[in-house]
Amino acid sequence: MIWAERLRLEKLCNLTDKNEYQIVDHLFRHQYGKMVAILSKIFGLSNLELIEDAVQDTFLRAALKWRNELPENPEAWLTQAAKNRAVDLLRQINAEKGRREKVFHGAITLQINEYFLDHEVADSQLRMIFVACHPSFTNEEQIAFALKAISGFSMKEIAAALLQKEETIKKRLVRARKKIQDLNIALTYPAPNEIQERMSGVLQIIYLIFNEGFHSTKPGALISKDLCGEAIRLCKLLLIKENFRSGSLYALFALQCFHASRLESKLGSDGIIDLKQQDRSQWYIPLIILGNDALNKSMEYNDRSIYHIEAAIASEHVKAAKFDQTDWAQILKLYEEMYLLMPSDHILLSMASIYLQTNAFAEAKLALDRIDSDSMNQRRYLFHGCRAEYYEKTGDAINALQEIDLAIELCSNKHEQQYLRTKRKKIAGKDISNK
Repeated sequence: MIWAERLRLEKLCNLTDKNEYQIVDHLFRHQYGKMVAILSKIFGLSNLELIEDAVQDTFLRAALKWRNELPENPEAWLTQAAKNRAVDLLRQINAEKGRREKVFHGAITLQINEYFLDHEVADSQLRMIFVACHPSFTNEEQIAFALKAISGFSMKEIAAALLQKEETIKKRLVRARKKIQDLNIALTYPAPNEIQERMSGVLQIIYLIFNEGFHSTKPGALISKDLCGEAIRLCKLLLIKENFRSGSLYALFALQCFHASRLESKLGSDGIIDLKQQDRSQWYIPLIILGNDALNKSMEYNDRSIYHIEAAIASEHVKAAKFDQTDWAQILKLYEEMYLLMPSDHILLSMASIYLQTNAFAEAKLALDRIDSDSMNQRRYLFHGCRAEYYEKTGDAINALQEIDLAIELCSNKHEQQYLRTKRKKIAGKDISNK
């Protein structure tokens, strides 16, 4: 129900000013998780579906109300609307339970106001993150629930981020909600001796949120700065509390800083700008410095994770003053280390790309032949794009064109499609010149 309503919101805003839609969508990304967490703290997770509907309704009301004129402070408007909905919810919940008690609006409003204070908002969201990683949930349920409840992902976005079908995601969310009801799971922190055990799930969730922002699966957007900012903010919330800190958390924060420093250079007026062509003077130095500090800090802890390796790879890219100064040998070594820790076709694809950068064509072909493209689901186009590059560089334009056509067909993002079409023209031009 809730995502059918969001579709209505998008259609509604598309009929009005596009800037208004962008504002509502921006606020949705930043406020949805906060509102769900706060209202869950007030009313309990057993009312989660009702809470999500109420939050969704608040955004729909905003879209309708703002068609003619935006309020001076849209965020404050939404916060006040959420407070009002909290009072309405209390009446609704009491009525459903058959306890038609008189609600004293002033006293309740005062209490609810306290829940919306900044430190209470942060506390509620942190609690929700740990609820998402409750041990009764499977790993798959944890991630789907978190992306939905914390960052307001749609079913389609979750499916794309996890490389799964939408129906699979729907079933996972239903199971997670049922467990909350059956086990009476509350919005609380885990016991101190359970915190680090749950942190691996927490970090994976934040990682996926950032990834969806850095390489969006939405057809019309390559990046979402809002999602990247949300992931970084959640990391910072955790880092504030000493008992949540770890080497892995600092490494994940470093990785996000390195990637975020390059956001402004990823898109140009003609579409995607690949790493080789990016204007490195646009890279945001303060974020790179922050990333370096966090990566150094991560080494002070005993734990070592996949995030350390990814951050080290990202560090190699941002430290190179020019593309041809990139230390590909070191990056390949890091990917090999990562593959030993977590074998996956995605890592093999990255290794194949690095081999192509260094003209190690035999090694690139071996890596590509080991990949099961079906396992990549929505990212299959990346596999065919890499194969196209292999054939192009080895002088086989016919196979290169076949692979690039497959990549274009499988790609849903318009910016990436345009990038692939540009590459196709280049390959076709070579084919003609060879004839």
